[in-house]
Amino acid sequence: MFKWGKRLVITAIVILLFATAIIYGVLSLSLPALDGRGSSRAIDNVVTIKRDALGQAIIDAQSMADAAYGLGFAHGQDRFFQMDLLRRNSAGELSELFGEAALKLDKKMRFHQLRKRSERMYAQLPAAQQLVLERYAQGVNEALQAQSMKSFEYLLTGAQMQPWQPVDSLLVIYSMYLDLQASTFERDMVLEQIEQLYSVEMREFLTQASEYQSALDGSEIPRDELAIPTLPSTAVNAQISEIIPNEEVGSNNWAVSGELTASGQPMLSDDMHLGLAVPVIWYRAQLNVADLQVTGVSLPGAPAIVVGSNNHIAWGFTNAYVDTSDWIRLNDDADVISVEEIIKIKGGQPYSYSFPKSDYGPVRSVNGQRYALSWVGHYDYALNLDLANLASAKSVTEAFNIADNAGMPVQNLVVVDTQGQIGWQPMGAIAARTNPSDAALTEADFQQAWFDNEPQRPRVMNPIDGRLWTGNARVISTQELERFGDGGYALGARQQQIRDRLFEQSQFNEQDFLALQLDNEARFLSKWQALLVATLEEQGSENNLELVQQWQGCACADSVGYTLVRYFRSAVIDTLFASIETQLGEHQLSLGPIRRNLEPASWQLLEDPSVWGLADKQTLLSKSFNLALARIRERHGDDIANWQWGKVNAMALKHPFAKQIPQLSQWLNMPITEGFGDSFMPAVQRPEFGASQRFIAQPGRLEQAIMAVPGGQSAHPLSPFYRVGFEQYATHQATPLLPSEATHRIEIRPAN
Repeated sequence: MFKWGKRLVITAIVILLFATAIIYGVLSLSLPALDGRGSSRAIDNVVTIKRDALGQAIIDAQSMADAAYGLGFAHGQDRFFQMDLLRRNSAGELSELFGEAALKLDKKMRFHQLRKRSERMYAQLPAAQQLVLERYAQGVNEALQAQSMKSFEYLLTGAQMQPWQPVDSLLVIYSMYLDLQASTFERDMVLEQIEQLYSVEMREFLTQASEYQSALDGSEIPRDELAIPTLPSTAVNAQISEIIPNEEVGSNNWAVSGELTASGQPMLSDDMHLGLAVPVIWYRAQLNVADLQVTGVSLPGAPAIVVGSNNHIAWGFTNAYVDTSDWIRLNDDADVISVEEIIKIKGGQPYSYSFPKSDYGPVRSVNGQRYALSWVGHYDYALNLDLANLASAKSVTEAFNIADNAGMPVQNLVVVDTQGQIGWQPMGAIAARTNPSDAALTEADFQQAWFDNEPQRPRVMNPIDGRLWTGNARVISTQELERFGDGGYALGARQQQIRDRLFEQSQFNEQDFLALQLDNEARFLSKWQALLVATLEEQGSENNLELVQQWQGCACADSVGYTLVRYFRSAVIDTLFASIETQLGEHQLSLGPIRRNLEPASWQLLEDPSVWGLADKQTLLSKSFNLALARIRERHGDDIANWQWGKVNAMALKHPFAKQIPQLSQWLNMPITEGFGDSFMPAVQRPEFGASQRFIAQPGRLEQAIMAVPGGQSAHPLSPFYRVGFEQYATHQATPLLPSEATHRIEIRPAN
């Protein structure tokens, strides 16, 4: 009997190994070939696609159109499924891949009708830009055709691969629009409902200016303390629920002039904050076209270097957060048409539905009122490929000229050049309308200037102090704020800390800039730490008091005190604004889009909570701390060792398949890494969010330039380039921008 059992175990192991070998073999067949020769009718001259030790794509071509083909070929080999998700996301076509599970998201996206808009905008592009998109699409498709088997994602899902179309690249840019600007129109709707449910005074109270201001010209919004508006009696004693903040999609960038560097050349830093997952959003690439060389990161699906340097200039972006949308409050007799949509569903029948649309935009009803959304993404100036022209710019002035008309989500462009110039200017689509508003406008307030891109952009060039900085808070002057509006600016503590750090030194090198990118000092939370210390002293909670007193003043991996302070602040805010959050929830809304704005109002309310029928200050603070402890225990257990911030906020880059099939986690996910940063400080990091790249460069000295990306180039788990680069990023190493010696080479010749 024992022998038979042993034989069965051995047989099972053999079968398992055999099955594993088959799966491994099948997946191996879907790996793209990184060496070889081929031909194509889509190119005019020879194109080579090389890879270095990081898998960075090095494209050699004689024209930008041929370079676009090469970049498309590389993207198609390494990231096609990611590209497919991006185009389907904005078009509202994910249900074709994932069935009914994606239907709700598809309906949300169809509200904007972005495929139809992309097709219209593509037809209006200059012929040269259409050619670049066509060549790029041909490169993608020929890479797919060269594979002996479709990529592993399609093998696992059983989905069909659809060829890449030139217009799909515009849909990819639209996915970035939604990532960067959807919170703006969500914010406006929340503020409109606060005004409707409460008062204008309540809206102004909740969004009053904070102490954290750091505009480039030094101008400040007056901080006159506002009277606390009264709450309706029915709103008191609401259930306390967690107000989940919107991700502050944004970034840091800054620059200093040559007077502040040892080399005498200006220097730029840029780290864009986005969702972190496997694969990472960016793709390292270098384009060599005739006498032009540009190196940086590209977005799979789009034929451009998004952030990088051509050794004449170096540039980077942060989300600008000027106001790019308005809700229009429709009259009862407003003309509205019905838009019919059909969503194809994998494994099911097509889903048909309709939604209303007005002359001002698609329509949504909230609390019995119809609103139309006017958003820059809906207008013809939203998209073009002008961003790609930065690759050939040789000065800050040339970059600014390109920025004036670029069709992309509006960003803070910070750029430096070898001539010693540094500059800042908004780059991207800004409506020319002159009456941006936090709350909804009437139909009579709508301006036809919405149909035009803003021709006059604020800019700062070569400031006297030799320093520029942006961190998603207001950098424009208070006067310009009236013109361009507030699209959801960051609170400003992070940006202010960056500015202050830049003035603490008179000389910088690349390592100094990297240290600033990784700065996790908790200056912003110091007030909350002092408040919690006082609360615990009143409570007599000695153990917790000691942890908070020894919090280290940073988002440090081994700090339990930091975790307690962080949770305490959240619990206090949730308690103070519970009644408003509850009432907004009745209309499927939340304070989440404006949570970061609640800081000044929170401190003001803490002086007299009874105005809103809340408990006295000490009781409220004690209950808030108890709530914080309950939340920590619920999420991280009773073992205080697990309350260390590095574990609570551990960086966990996950593959979407692993989220659905946890058994795949060890093969698909990146290693979990101790958390080292947080919000409200330069080192922005949360479990699945943070710096999607770290870029530091001085044009003319790119041998010292840095480009760290939190993951590998390839999306295929059997590729040697699936994980490479992650460890360097996670351990804060200065990964070089420029590629190393090529280890793979593909040569493609014109077929004729």
